[in-house]
Amino acid sequence: MGVELIPVVGLPEIAPGDDLAAMIAEALDLRDGDIVVVTSKIVSKAEGRIIDLGDVSPSPFAEDWASRWEKDPRVVEVVLAESRRIVRQIGPVLITETRHGLVCANSGVDQSSSGAHDRVVVLPEDPDASARRIRDGLRSATGHDVAVIVSDTFGRPWREGQTDVAIGIAGMRPLRSYIGEVDPHGHEFRVQELCVADELASAAELVKGNTSRVPVAVVRGFEHEIDDEATMAPVIRDAERDLFR
Repeated sequence: MGVELIPVVGLPEIAPGDDLAAMIAEALDLRDGDIVVVTSKIVSKAEGRIIDLGDVSPSPFAEDWASRWEKDPRVVEVVLAESRRIVRQIGPVLITETRHGLVCANSGVDQSSSGAHDRVVVLPEDPDASARRIRDGLRSATGHDVAVIVSDTFGRPWREGQTDVAIGIAGMRPLRSYIGEVDPHGHEFRVQELCVADELASAAELVKGNTSRVPVAVVRGFEHEIDDEATMAPVIRDAERDLFR
């Protein structure tokens, strides 16, 4: 059986307080076993994770950094506020570790499609909790048991271009381990573990996109391991084991 990618079209501009689960349920007939991939930006908007730059007072560090690289110091200040630490400063690029433990450019702070000039959108405060709320809401609205992935666009070490990854999850295990299994030639896998959550987030992006105004997609037909207690914690590598931090 193949895997189907279904864009959820017709969703309006999301505003603080909107019920994403109800809106998704109304836009598409879901089935048991579907995986709903939701772009983090609309989750943040619904949760009010929007910052007006007019309310931001940049620190001296933000002012200095911004002046050297022609950045808005208020945006830099938001990036710093959303970070646990700066991992790398290379030219105009700030690679930070967010309070969630995610390592990404600019703490995931985004000015595009923010809804207004001088406004930024920051990542959900707890993406796993966001995914669980959407999953519970979809089950309540439709009666179907689905998994939910909250996705965001990240760059990747060693490679150009960006791809969507999972930053929040509910209802399915994010990793598929082959450790201890044997390949057709009798070789035992010792380290093979796939991050299926990231693969599904990337696949869903093929029918979403940055300019199509389709922030949600459904992956149908993918056999996943159901896990009602799932989080993204197993995916985030400990700093002690990270050769590039």
